[in-house]
Amino acid sequence: MLLATAMTMVAVLPAQAEDAVCYNCPPQWADWASMLKAVEEKLGVKMPHDNKNSGQALSQLLAEKASPVADVAYYGVTTGIKAANEGVATAYKPAGFDEIPAGLKDADGRWFAVHYGTLGFFVNVDALGGAPVPQCFADLKKPEYRGMVGYLDPSSAFVGYAGAVAANIAFGGDLKNFDPAIKFFKELAQNDPMVPKQTSFARVVSGEIPILFDYDFNAYRGKYEEDGNFEFVLPCEGSIRVPYVMSLVAGAPHEETGKKVLDFILSDEGQAIWTNAYLQPARPVELPADVAAKFLPASDYERAVAVDYAEMEKAQATFGERYLNEVK
Repeated sequence: MLLATAMTMVAVLPAQAEDAVCYNCPPQWADWASMLKAVEEKLGVKMPHDNKNSGQALSQLLAEKASPVADVAYYGVTTGIKAANEGVATAYKPAGFDEIPAGLKDADGRWFAVHYGTLGFFVNVDALGGAPVPQCFADLKKPEYRGMVGYLDPSSAFVGYAGAVAANIAFGGDLKNFDPAIKFFKELAQNDPMVPKQTSFARVVSGEIPILFDYDFNAYRGKYEEDGNFEFVLPCEGSIRVPYVMSLVAGAPHEETGKKVLDFILSDEGQAIWTNAYLQPARPVELPADVAAKFLPASDYERAVAVDYAEMEKAQATFGERYLNEVK
């Protein structure tokens, strides 16, 4: 019996050694819950849920640079570029890396896109109190939406910054001129917006935040998977498409396991999981017909543009400072 017990304990140890840590993989965001479940089922790797946002993940990586805790990290593209520049993301090219379009990956593999989202409004129609569903950024300043609009803090959360870039471009700005965005947020501040720091899917579903600057994939998830009346609105003035990226953490304590996780996420099977969460995959994996039918028409998505993500990263800190000094 003692021998059998000892053998059983030895058999369990490798599975425990396979555990890995991902920073910023919250289960309510982009359906990370399904991805983490698949990683455990397919690879035998348990990764805990982590509710950091992109900025918080980078801050933690920098604080732990001498003794890393995380193995892989997920963030908005500008934060991924910053992580590489700061030396906390290391080069690794997972299987399928070559199929990611140029411009959406670091040439050395220090960061690479895993999926795309399009910025717009995630709307809880039933929580609007009879007001019409807003169709434009400009609508959000109207009195009927007082206290109803939310956006993540653009000085910290990447989706908040992406929303600021989208609004800035919508009102005639560019990545070197953020005056239109500052003007918009100052005016919106008069309408008592809510400004959380972290993903707020549940707060939209509950009706606490009726209108949230968010990605299409979260809005579609609400529309098709939650009880209630939810819509995704791609603003009439236009918006931006934004990739989310991942990287292997420099000095990762479980480096080989982290590599396996990244290989799986970029595999056909892993990319298909993102499509079930209404995400556009980074590799050219065709959306299942039943998923594609749930998106807004392609003609609407023509209003969403790509930007120079390296320039977007360079402008992020300056915009964050302006937002804190002039708006918040």
